[in-house]
Amino acid sequence: MVGSDTNPQPGQIVLIKSGRDAGQYAIIIRLMDERFVMLADGGRKKFDCPKKKNIQHLQLLNYISPEVQTSLVETGRVTNGKLRFALAKYVNEFVYDMKKGVSFNGERRCN
Repeated sequence: MVGSDTNPQPGQIVLIKSGRDAGQYAIIIRLMDERFVMLADGGRKKFDCPKKKNIQHLQLLNYISPEVQTSLVETGRVTNGKLRFALAKYVNEFVYDMKKGVSFNGERRCN
C-alpha cells in the first residue's frame, strides 16, 4: 500500500536519518502532533515503549504496512512480532531488490 510522502500515517515505514538510530527502519504507530510521531520496530523499541521522533529527522517511505495499519485501526495496538514481520517483509522485498539493482514495479517474477 502506497502512502503520501508529506503526511505521515500510522503503519507507515520510515528510515531514521539522524540520531542514535540513524540508518534503521521503524514504523509509525502514533501521530503526536504535526511535528512528532511515535516509532517502534518490535525489537529494541517495543510498542509499549515507543520512541518519540521529529518528522524532520525521518525519511517517510512510500509504503504502509497493511497488517500493522489494520491492527492499529481495529484494536489500537499491534504486537511486536507483527512490527518485526512488517519491517522484515519490507526490507526483504524492497530494500534488498533495490540494492541488487532490480527495478520493482509491483509485480514479482517466479524465477
